[in-house]
Order: sequence, then C-alpha cells, then structure tokens
Amino acid sequence: MASFETAVSTVAPRSAGTTFGIGRSREFGRNWAKARRFALSLPLSLALAILLVFAVECISRNSVQETVAYFLDPMRPAWTTVGIFLLVSLTLDALFGRQHIGMLILAPLAVVPALISHQKQVFLSDPLYPTDFLFGRQIMELMPVLVRDRPWTAVGIVVGSVLAIVAIGWLARFAWRRFPKLARKPRLARLAVSVPLLVSFYNIMDYNDFSWLRDRLNVIPIMWDQTENYRHNGFAMAFALNLPMANVTAPAGYMIDAIDNIPVKPVPAGTSHRGKPDVIVLMSESLWDPTRLPNVKLSPDPMPTIREMQSGNVFSPEFGGMTANVEFEALTGFSNAFLPYGSIPYQQYIRNPIPSLATFFRGEGYVARAVHPFQKWFWNRSAVYAAFGFQDFRSEENMPVMQKRGIFASDESLTKEIIRQADAMDDPFFFFTVTLQGHGPYEANRYAKNTIKVEGTLPDADRQVLETYAQGVKEADDSLKKLMDWAKERDRETIIVIFGDHLPPLNTVYTSTGFMPGVTASRKGPLDQMKAQHETPLVVWSNKTGPVKDIGTISPAFLSYKILQQGGFEHPYYTGFLGNVFDRHHVIDRYMLIGADGKDTTNWARQKTIDETVRDYRFLQHDMMFGKRYGTDRFFESHAELFPTQPAM
Repeated sequence: MASFETAVSTVAPRSAGTTFGIGRSREFGRNWAKARRFALSLPLSLALAILLVFAVECISRNSVQETVAYFLDPMRPAWTTVGIFLLVSLTLDALFGRQHIGMLILAPLAVVPALISHQKQVFLSDPLYPTDFLFGRQIMELMPVLVRDRPWTAVGIVVGSVLAIVAIGWLARFAWRRFPKLARKPRLARLAVSVPLLVSFYNIMDYNDFSWLRDRLNVIPIMWDQTENYRHNGFAMAFALNLPMANVTAPAGYMIDAIDNIPVKPVPAGTSHRGKPDVIVLMSESLWDPTRLPNVKLSPDPMPTIREMQSGNVFSPEFGGMTANVEFEALTGFSNAFLPYGSIPYQQYIRNPIPSLATFFRGEGYVARAVHPFQKWFWNRSAVYAAFGFQDFRSEENMPVMQKRGIFASDESLTKEIIRQADAMDDPFFFFTVTLQGHGPYEANRYAKNTIKVEGTLPDADRQVLETYAQGVKEADDSLKKLMDWAKERDRETIIVIFGDHLPPLNTVYTSTGFMPGVTASRKGPLDQMKAQHETPLVVWSNKTGPVKDIGTISPAFLSYKILQQGGFEHPYYTGFLGNVFDRHHVIDRYMLIGADGKDTTNWARQKTIDETVRDYRFLQHDMMFGKRYGTDRFFESHAELFPTQPAM
C-alpha cells in the first residue's frame, strides 16, 4: 500500500506538468494561427482592393490597356483609389464582424455603376454622374425601347443580373458561415485606423476648395472637362468628385454692386404696332438634317418645308439626349455653360420660381401653356413648368389619346391637338411644345413603310436605322407644313418656331458614313467640327411676314431674344440684355464662344480675363437661380409681379 501511494505521489506531478505543457502548446498554436490569419488578412484585403479597382476601370474604360496605363502612371491616383477601397472594406469588415465581407459588399456597389457608365458612354458619350440616379425612373420607362433596339443585349443583361444576384446571395451566405470572425479588439483597431482616414478623404472631395492633401495624392478635379476628369482620376474618384455638383458657388465678384452696375436699356411701353401675336414654339425631338451625312443620298428630301423656311441653326450643348438641358436654355434665356459640367438644372436646381418666357408672356396678358405627349413627371417637368410660370401643362395624363408611331405619340397627332387647343383660345397664347416621335432608338420596323430611300454603301443594320430616322424627319416636316397651312388662314398673327434639341443617337451610322470618327459627338474641338456635330435646324416664321432669314448659328439661350424680337416685344432682359450679349456672341458654350463675326474663342472660361458681357450674363444667371435676386425688379419686372413673395434660393 505504501509503495502504491509512493508511486502515485511520484507520478502525479509529472502528469500535471505534462498536461500544463500541452495546454500552453495548444494555446500558443491557436494564437499563432490567429496571428498568421491576421497577418495574411491585410495583404489579401489589399489584393482584393487592387483587383476590384482594376475591374471597375476595365469596365468603365472598356480597355485593359488604358487601365494598365492608369495603374502605372504615378501622376494619376490609381493607388489612392485602391487605398480608399481598402479602407472602406476594412470598415465594413469591422462593422459586420467578418474578415473580407466588406469587399463582398463593396464589389457590386462599385461594379454596377461602372457597367452603367460604360453603357451611358456608348449612347451619350458622357460617363455616369451621381445626378443620373435622380432620373432612374425615366430610364426604366424607356427600357422597352432599348430592349426592342438590342434584344440580345437585353437578354444578356437580364440573365447576367439574375446570375449575379444568385451568386451574391450564395457568397453572402457562404461568407457569413465560413469567413473568420473578428474579435472585439481587432474590430475596434480597424475602425480606429480606417474611419479617420476615410474622413480625411471625404474632406478633400469638395473641388471648390484647394486641398494640399488632394494635390499630393494627384487627385485633380477637372470639372470643366468630365471626359478628362474620369480618364485622369478614374471612375470611382471622378464619380466622388462630382457628388458636390449641386453646390454651385457664386462667381468671383458677384455682389449687389455688380448687378446694379449692369446697364439696362430703357424699354418702350407696350408692344409693337402689330399687336400681340400668338406664339407656338416646337422643340422637335432629335430633329436634324440627315442629308448632312456624307457618302449617302436620301431621296426624296425628307425636310423640304424646313429647308425652304430655315432661319439658321441652334448650337445644341448636348448630343443624343439630355433634352431638358436644351429646353432649360430655350425657356429661361440662361446658359448651361455657367453650370457644373454634367449637371441637369431640371433635376437639381429648379426648386423656386425662375423667370422664363412663360412669365414674360403672362406679364403681357397671354395664356402660357406647356404641351408634351408623355407623362408629366418625365424630366421633372410638372414641377419645373410651374416654377417657370406656366399656368397649365397638358401632358399624356390630361390630353386625348394620340395616335402612335412606334411606341411614341406621332407628330401628326400632336399637331392636330395643338391646332384644337389653339382654336379654343380667345386670349393671345404662348404654347411651348416638346414633340416625342423623333425619340431614338430607331428600330428597323418602327414604321410599316419608309418612304425615304437611302442610297450608298452602308451595312444593312445602319441603312435600316437611317431609313427609320429619315422617315421620322419627313413626318415632322409634314406636320410643320400642316401647322403653317392652318396658321395662314388665321387673322391674328401667329409666330411658329421649330428647332431640334440635339443630333439623334444614330450610333454606327455616323462612323459608317464617315460623318465622325466615333458614335458620339465631341464635346470640344475645332469650330467646323463642333458646328457639324452640334447644329440642328431652326425655323422662325410668321403667317404675316414669312420666315426670318440669316439668323445664323445661335445658342438655345438666344431663342427667347429672337422670338420676342420677331413678335415686336421689348424686355429689359430678354431683348435688352440678351440683345447686347448677342451683338457680341452668338454661341456661348462651355468650351467655346462664337462671336457675331463667326470667329471662335476656345477655353474662354479658363482665361484670366473674361469678356464683360459674358461676366455680367453669368452674374445675372447666378443672381436669379442661386443668389439674392438683386436684379429682379430691373430685369424681370413681370416675374416680380407674378412671384412677389418668393424667397431667394
């Protein structure tokens, strides 16, 4: 018994020590495994961030070569973007308590906008801006047209979207079960490092203020040239730089004295001896002269009436879309050239009453009515037209059902409706009408019969697109003739104005004919090139005096001046001030001024000294849209009477 107890007492301590040693060894192993996973986690997160940024740039640029150049150029912020993606990923990891789950969340949020941006550049030449999401509903409404134009692309997008959603769902489930958990201390450590750094990056995003850090990181806001902005900074960084776009700063020198010092011509009382003519303005969707295309012949001429009556051309600031921006200039007499590139005034800035042709005509005792055969929410028109002073907006919701050409209301049917409404008026009226039939894309079978023959060497698909578009132009021309024939029978003077908002999105028709090297127009370039790619037909016609000739090429902002000039009206802004500006400059574009002498001035906004008439023009626009409205009483008396209690924005 004694010997047994001795044996036990001898062995027991040795067994306990062995067990303790094994426990320490296992704990050390676990700690070593955690340390190793943590050490490998950061390089893996970095590698995933690099891969994601590379994928986003490949998609948005549609070029592996350009993406590689972006990463290899030390003067461009590719690695800064990688750093931001890494910090966002680490922050999300800490918030959700799983390693690498942040990258799983971030990837679709980065890749999907890049895909949308690529498609937008195909159709409209511009990349995706944050403000584009404000009219996502409009894109969905037009989806049937896009599907009809590219059915297999649509099928691919749908299938790809479904697969992507399923894959993301599976990955999320897998990640939540299998990705290593983060303990409390590592989570706090990640947040302590990543959040302050992200805040510092956020503070450099406002391009209106100089930032030493932003300069050191080679993040250069190039807001006056968004193509270069996205090329230099990359999609994600340029998109972020555009987030403060709605924050429009006052131009240097803007103050009450600057507005007071703008000269105002004395305005005669009343109108001309011709009385008060009725005015009908038609902004014709995508109206353009397709006979300008080289190496093809269209027969017969699709626009004989417009060609005979043509007064000049409108220099559109847009291409293939963004109708609302052209409409903004035509109705207000203000210019997109003074607003941030990529902005959409109808979506971003029109929140309070703003002077327009509608407020002018109402001040003259007219009925001011807007007419558009589509839904009133499109381009936010319902709210915008009310802010512009229109008494009434006739849209698809409150007009008779119209005959369709394709899926859009026909120009012929719209013309009949305009005539019907005009015949019901007793008081003088101002109608502003936006047509719809000419909207693209121009699918091959939109019309049962195309009466315009296209001759020339073209791929069949391009020939069909051009025939469809030309048929639409012919029907717009026929509708204009019908409206003019009706006006000729009227006793009261009737002024009819028609112009195209932008060139149509004909895609490869442009390259196949050699009209331009790409499928979208250039935003800046030599004068001849810019005029070719941005001019649309303009007709200013009266049933008493016929067409106005030799207007030349003008910005949409000067249409109000030409309309009121034709009507015999005087106004301190629309004929007085704008008349002074027009005497010096016929086109005010973001990148180019075209003088009354036909000579151009490029990059005028980057020059140290800006022409004083352009400077005052910008002052007045800012004053009425964003400022204190110091100039309301002197320049927009009728607006002051209609909206006397409205505060400044």
